[in-house]
Amino acid sequence: MKVTSQIPSPAGPDPDEEPPDQPARPAPHARQRIGLVLALAAVAAAFACWPIGALQTTSIVIALVFLGGTASKFGVCLAGVRRERCRPVTDDDLAALREEDLPVYTVLAPLFREADATGQLIKNLMELDYPVSKLEVLLLIEAGDSETLTATEEAGLPPYMRVIVVPPGEPRTKARACNVGLAAARGDHLVCYDAADRPDLDQLKKAVVAFRRGGEGMACVQAALNYRSVRENFLARVFTAEHSFWLDCVLPGLDALRLPIPLGGSSSHFRTEALRRLGGWNPFGTTDDADRGIRASALGYTAGVINSTTTQDASRNLGDWMRQRSALIEGDMQTAVANARNAWSLVRVAGPRRALGLMTLTAGSCLASLFLLPLWILLAGALLLPARTVSLLYPDWTLSIGLLSLLAGNSLMIYVTMLGAFLRQRGGQVLWSLFSPFCWILHSIASQVALWQLITRPNYWEKTTYGISALCARPDPAPSSVPAQGIVR
Repeated sequence: MKVTSQIPSPAGPDPDEEPPDQPARPAPHARQRIGLVLALAAVAAAFACWPIGALQTTSIVIALVFLGGTASKFGVCLAGVRRERCRPVTDDDLAALREEDLPVYTVLAPLFREADATGQLIKNLMELDYPVSKLEVLLLIEAGDSETLTATEEAGLPPYMRVIVVPPGEPRTKARACNVGLAAARGDHLVCYDAADRPDLDQLKKAVVAFRRGGEGMACVQAALNYRSVRENFLARVFTAEHSFWLDCVLPGLDALRLPIPLGGSSSHFRTEALRRLGGWNPFGTTDDADRGIRASALGYTAGVINSTTTQDASRNLGDWMRQRSALIEGDMQTAVANARNAWSLVRVAGPRRALGLMTLTAGSCLASLFLLPLWILLAGALLLPARTVSLLYPDWTLSIGLLSLLAGNSLMIYVTMLGAFLRQRGGQVLWSLFSPFCWILHSIASQVALWQLITRPNYWEKTTYGISALCARPDPAPSSVPAQGIVR
């Protein structure tokens, strides 16, 4: 087995520098964190000095922001399910590819304490339908992770796979490891997979077709992500329903509307040189993936989605899901804060329409998620408190706004979650979509955690373990790809 350790350790963009032609680094400055704390203190002071007025004002703001956030996401989802706008990569397109014309493809697999999943990942990558003479697989293992390194030795790597030991350094993040892999990559195209990923076998070829359709200006195409252990338990079913509508409705909708696409942490395929021009990954953000897609859009590149899916096992326990989700939401918050800090530059480079779409997607989604739990608490208080007390605290019109927001917002999101299940051709998941409000309450709790970490530990990444499904040996009867989705160009 070939192990490379003498690889430069690029730390990514300087944490104190912001390129003039790119959106800001996705992490808040100390003065912004202080400002956020002061804003929260001002709200607390308003409640102390003017409790009833502050309560009514806060309730109305929460209701309107939540309704606006869900309505905008609903509109994006409707754009994403219009099949006539999609142009999928077909079997005929793949058959027309000639092996000698295929580009060299680099696959990055960052691994940290993933010994249990390493063998299966290597097997999954060996099954990819791509000529090995044009394939380069780099397994990125953190220095000191002897268990994962031993697992790769025991797996028996083919010649086109090699291990790169990521030199010690801080921050120890997936993004930093990917930058090490990017420095060593030889491929014209590049994709990153996580330890538990099982991509469709023809995914690399579909990405090649998509890049050729999109032209040199297309920097990235995103494959869908979904769970294969759908029937594991209640949490897996509900989380899968929620996951499907985002990746099968929201991302294609953003593509159809020509808005910035927040890329996923896995299965994002890049033109390697374009990725290098974008500055690679930013190791100082908890989720640089979303920010990287936005940077691409701001610099004039396009991104798309392809009708291919990468599956992994759903989180089987609530703690893992909450840690993973809080990190993702914190990344969205970082992106929103950073671009708000450099708003004029964002508008100048990306244009008003894309800048507004970006802020609605990041800041709007975060605020809607943050406000959902308080909205439920306010409604519960209105139902449990005596009628006289409620009438003193809330005029009828404020209660009507709150109730309308909660019912309309949840109804819209249940509907689009059902659409995601239909697109996956999983009829059984449609009924489970009715339990989506339970998932969104958990999402809102994770948002509160993310906000706290944004203030106190802005660069902290919570390591989560991948669930290994007890049902992974049982085939999922549903097809893994979404026939309706394709590259929208």
